[in-house]
Amino acid sequence: MPAINFAHLFIAFLVLLFSLTVHESAHALAASRLGDPTARRLGRVSLNPLVHLDPVGSVLFPALAAIARMPVIGWAKPVPIDVRRFARPRRDAMLVAAAGPGSNLALAVASAVTLRSLSLVPSGAGEVDIAGPLALLAASGVEINLLLAVFNLLPVPPLDGGTVLAGLLPAHAALRMDGLRPYGFYIIYALMLTGALGYLVGPPYYLLLSWLR
Repeated sequence: MPAINFAHLFIAFLVLLFSLTVHESAHALAASRLGDPTARRLGRVSLNPLVHLDPVGSVLFPALAAIARMPVIGWAKPVPIDVRRFARPRRDAMLVAAAGPGSNLALAVASAVTLRSLSLVPSGAGEVDIAGPLALLAASGVEINLLLAVFNLLPVPPLDGGTVLAGLLPAHAALRMDGLRPYGFYIIYALMLTGALGYLVGPPYYLLLSWLR
């Protein structure tokens, strides 16, 4: 078994932490723009990772995933939303949910553009080569943000994809789907333990990755 590359893991952890911060801040900003100031008043429209950090999802789970040679992925503290403050609750809740994965897709695209730009910049003789670490940072930005976006768009409440799908369904079907929310994490754990999660996340992830590389 190859040794763990702690430098790569450290970079992946930094990228994950930043990506989760942007994800949750995007939720909070979208909610604020659509009429719900709850998250803004709690300081969640912020790029300070400390206000979004979840000790288990942002630190422990990614560390265990790295040790187990699994993709470094995690979660942050959910952003509180009061749908009663929205002008159009179902539509606006869907837009707020979509803002998180949307921000990760934007970060993935930005990282891919940075990665391609670095490959076009020649390094002169005697210059300090910073292209290598930056390329690793950008590559991690592409992979981790695509994983976060695809995972969060799974149509399972309480993931963002569940809220997006509920906003697209007729009202009676949306209510039935929302009834699954208390069991959502059990469904996700079952998908993980059976290996089905990889079959759901893998194809769209690798398709998007092939477009960006």
